[in-house]
Amino acid sequence: MNATKLFSLQAGKNEKIHRAFMARFLLVFCMGLISLYGVAQEKDSLLGIQLNDTTQPDLISRLRKIGEQAAQKNQTKFKEEQVAARQDNLFENIKKITGEAESYVETGIDSTGIKEELEEIEIWYTIVSDGIFTNAGTSQTHRNLSTSTSIVLELLNRATIRKNQVDGYRRDLIGFRNVIDSLASDSSLYNFSLDSAVLVSYIDRLLTLASDVKPTDSILKRAIVNIESLQKHVNQLENKLHSGLDEIEHYRQQVSEKTFYREFANIWAPRSFFRPIGVILNYSVAKAKLVLSFYSKNHRGKIFFVILLIIAFFLFLKSLKEKVKKESLSRQGFDGQVILRYPLLSSIMIMLNLFQFIFPAPPFIFSCLIWVIVSICFTVIGWNYIAKYWMKSWLILSLLFLMACADNLILQASRTERWIMLILSLAGIVYGTMALVKGKKTELREKNVVYFIGFVILLELISFFANMFGRYNLSKTLLTSGFFSVVIAVLFLWTVRLINEGLAIAKAVYQRKEGKTLYIDFDRVGEKAHPLFYALLVIGWFILVGRNFYLFRFITEPFKSFLFEDRSIGRYAFNISSVLIFFLIMGLSVLISKVVSFFASDTHQAAGVKEKRAGLGSWLLLIRITIISMGLLLAIAATGVPLDRITIILGALSVGVGLGLQALVNNLVSGLIIAFEKPVNVGDSVDVEGQSGIIKSIGFRSSILSTPDGADVIIPNGDLLKAHLVNWTMGKSRRRRAELLIGVAYGTDLQKAKKILEELTADDKRILPYPPPIVLFQQFGSSSIDIRLFFWASLFNEAANIKSDLITAIDRAFKENGIEIPFPQQDLHIRTVSEKNNSISGTPDLKK
Repeated sequence: MNATKLFSLQAGKNEKIHRAFMARFLLVFCMGLISLYGVAQEKDSLLGIQLNDTTQPDLISRLRKIGEQAAQKNQTKFKEEQVAARQDNLFENIKKITGEAESYVETGIDSTGIKEELEEIEIWYTIVSDGIFTNAGTSQTHRNLSTSTSIVLELLNRATIRKNQVDGYRRDLIGFRNVIDSLASDSSLYNFSLDSAVLVSYIDRLLTLASDVKPTDSILKRAIVNIESLQKHVNQLENKLHSGLDEIEHYRQQVSEKTFYREFANIWAPRSFFRPIGVILNYSVAKAKLVLSFYSKNHRGKIFFVILLIIAFFLFLKSLKEKVKKESLSRQGFDGQVILRYPLLSSIMIMLNLFQFIFPAPPFIFSCLIWVIVSICFTVIGWNYIAKYWMKSWLILSLLFLMACADNLILQASRTERWIMLILSLAGIVYGTMALVKGKKTELREKNVVYFIGFVILLELISFFANMFGRYNLSKTLLTSGFFSVVIAVLFLWTVRLINEGLAIAKAVYQRKEGKTLYIDFDRVGEKAHPLFYALLVIGWFILVGRNFYLFRFITEPFKSFLFEDRSIGRYAFNISSVLIFFLIMGLSVLISKVVSFFASDTHQAAGVKEKRAGLGSWLLLIRITIISMGLLLAIAATGVPLDRITIILGALSVGVGLGLQALVNNLVSGLIIAFEKPVNVGDSVDVEGQSGIIKSIGFRSSILSTPDGADVIIPNGDLLKAHLVNWTMGKSRRRRAELLIGVAYGTDLQKAKKILEELTADDKRILPYPPPIVLFQQFGSSSIDIRLFFWASLFNEAANIKSDLITAIDRAFKENGIEIPFPQQDLHIRTVSEKNNSISGTPDLKK
């Protein structure tokens, strides 16, 4: 029972009690007056005298006492009823809170699952501690510290989530207990009635309530004790992870500061610490699995997004390959069309290379998997296309790259690994030198690879000597960076090459058709990527190579602070990253909508060649509007723009609409109406105000009509709705009635001519037999008898061809049957002029 109902019921009870009290008081007062009047008129039964004025004050005082006693009695009863109402309310609330508490405890958190997860976190932290806090050796390694940092951050995040969950559960339990205690300690519960019967009944209720509350109170106490024990465990684990993370970060700073200092003895000197390489490999693999599993789960949405991009680009390349085969463009020399050899592998290579940057701070094993997949795709794509010498060089480089990746996954230094690193760096030096000195540079398709090979030689040479003289972390960083840099450079160069090749082929394909397709203008895009794209790839190369160095953090931290530092304009706070995210999401939504339109319009070709399914164009417009609307909402949500700011923007837009955007809004609304009502669809053959053609696209503001002359007519959607639109493809039947006017000479056998026309129409399979063709003799013309032939073409776009063929057939048949088709002629009769009256007989006078 809520407070409002209690207040109204209590007020009603008070009013009833007050009315009863007043009625009783008036009754007692009237009875007192009547008795006073009777006594005043009688004699005293004992004294036998008449009462006088002296006896009146005693009677009045008696009446007052009677009234006071009645009032006191009623007030006492009123208070008892108030206390009873309060007690009923307390009883009800205690029962309600008790039931909620029992239900909450029964459906509370899974303490067993939390304990198991905390035990897993402790096991994982033990794995992380190996090589850092235990079995550390003589020096820490940069790779071990960076990998362990990623794992501990994930463990700390999980522990923090569980801590918040446990703290909230304990807070709720204590809240239930406090509410029950506060209700049970209310003084109103212990105000007992003076009526013994009421008192006995109330005591019985109180004992029943106590018996009901006691088990719940015990349950709450046990739950609080258990959750406090679990809370203590969580807090200890969280503090342990915090201190471990701080210590690891301290070690990382020390390793970074001592990059050029000796960490181990020379490679030929006796070792001071020994640990079997097998044990090191086991815990390195365990850490790699952990960090890969955590990162993949945390970024599965982005992984799914990249997979969708790969599928979309694969469909585009597949359709492009089919068009190249159909239009015989393969002989025009698109440099081998490497991108179309394996569309799926090309899609994987291009998308992974370009969109690996959307993953923030990926662990090395995640980046390594991406590079290995792309390398395999490139090897298959370039097989039998790249010169044999350079393909062998690429295979050797790929092998060294894989060995460097495997070595970089080893997280603790050992003498065995140092020898392996020495061999790898020496192999890199020898390979690079031979490639530069004896390499067939004329057969090299990407000439810039030579510079990266020289860069590899330099890094591997420094790594070789740093390893020999005990600079382990520096040597390993340079060793891996050298191979990574050249492999990533080769993959990036070939990615640009494939993109340029794809653009050139797409431009040629769609230029042969219409110059552009729906929303992608390949003439404007060009045959090569934009120079900004090259600059971004160079920056990406520096980022991927720089991630191997701890100093890279000192370069990126100021940039991160610039992006994520809060700024304010008035009362509105924002940061640069939120603004960039807004435009990025909007750009992606527009791009996705255009990609959807592109693939949906892929079956559309020139007028009369191929038609789209009816209704698809309108649905495309709705899908595009939905994608962009969702993108706008996501962009606003991502940037955290307050709703009051959005209302201001909408108000400004309404003012703009009222001032001068009526036509634009009219066209936009008309586009929505077209999308929902579907009076016309992409691919429909229509007549609009004398213009005939095929609807090429339906956009937000306007639609494009492709005419048979090859022109594209842009029609605003508002005008399209207002016009008297003739849609030849809207109905299920595609037939069209056509007519042909024929003239025959006077004296022709008309029935014979009619029979010939009927036979000719019956022989043409493109003319429908039902409704049957009709031959009508229209009129006697000046030079011929006019005949009008009506027939139904099975396809509306074949009517013109049928008329052309019929004219040829009619001319041939009429000639064979001696029927003349006259041409317009006029007879001129000349008569002699009389000299007398200068006139022509039967005609008016001719004046010279």
